Amino acid sequence: MINWLTQIVTLTRFSLGTVPQRKGAATAAAVGIGGVVAVLVGVLSIAEGFRAAMATTGDDDLVIVLRSGADSEMTSGLSREETRLIADAPGVARTADGPLASSELFVIINLLKRSTGTDANVPLRGVTNGAAVRGDIEIVEGRAFEPGRNEVMVGVGAARAFAGLEVGERIRVAQVDWEVVGVFKGGGGAAESEIWTDAAVLQPAFQRGDSFQSVTARLTSPSAFATFKDALTTNPRLQVKVFKQSEYLAEQSSMLTGFIQSIGVFIAAMMALGAVFGALNTMFSAVAARAREMATLRALGFGSSPIIISVLLESVILAVAGGGAGALASYLAFDGFQAATINWQSFSQVAFAFSVTPPLLIFAILWAVAIGIIGGLFPAIRAARMPVATALREV
Repeated sequence: MINWLTQIVTLTRFSLGTVPQRKGAATAAAVGIGGVVAVLVGVLSIAEGFRAAMATTGDDDLVIVLRSGADSEMTSGLSREETRLIADAPGVARTADGPLASSELFVIINLLKRSTGTDANVPLRGVTNGAAVRGDIEIVEGRAFEPGRNEVMVGVGAARAFAGLEVGERIRVAQVDWEVVGVFKGGGGAAESEIWTDAAVLQPAFQRGDSFQSVTARLTSPSAFATFKDALTTNPRLQVKVFKQSEYLAEQSSMLTGFIQSIGVFIAAMMALGAVFGALNTMFSAVAARAREMATLRALGFGSSPIIISVLLESVILAVAGGGAGALASYLAFDGFQAATINWQSFSQVAFAFSVTPPLLIFAILWAVAIGIIGGLFPAIRAARMPVATALREV
């Protein structure tokens, strides 16, 4: 066993020592693999960033209630009486001011993107107790809107992505001017892409009467979810469905993140084919150039399996070097890059930042390793199977 490992180490050191003599081909293979990894990381960082923007922080004690049959807030509808019944349900946390529940409206308005000047669908949310219920809303500029007035506060993502949302500016929505009075953070979640105002002011502006679309509530604890859900779904006066907010937002982002991930992997796979051929060419050239040396080593007693492993190791090391460089370049170029895209399930824009996460980098490096193994496998087998006498005659 020790002799076998020694042979592998000796052959690998010998192979790597000849890389400078083949630096052109080796560099081309590494650069090709680096390009694959860079593209893979860049595209998948979009999905990671979007998923993070749609996520919520904290425990699973935050819930959202929609009408039965609705697949989003846009298609839901609840009367004031129904929202009262939801707020009074067992399991809802309470303060001296009443239950921690917010009856909300969700409408789409048209603004301009800062980056392109093109139209964008931006979510405008009317809330009754939104900040207290969510608990992670923090005013970072200006102040909160005052109930009963045509005032809005905007999430930091929306303020960054869309024009006209600076504090002191006015936006015209539904033939009404709304003053921007504050900017807020919301734990890095979906709320930061929204504009908030008083639901009682938003209702007449959009002719919604006394109706709402959802209720967001905070429970006494995550374990109260079953009690809360059972109380609502068994109440004959209600036709609703209940979600943990984290699960609801994950479901709302699933279509776009799945599409982006599929596209990213497909593009990377197509590029990987070219990189594999580059690696094959490099390793076949390396094997051909060292055919006599390998034959000599085999004549001296080196086994076939150490030769195969040494060639594979050289290919993998080149792939990891190229992949690591590509991953680093992609991290420097994309991590934190600000963007906005439409969420197909809510038809509204979501502001987010590309996110190059450690698991994504590990996945990309493993992708590079796979390319290296595939690219080195056939040359390695050829090197091990080449007859000694034939190899010794190679020039």
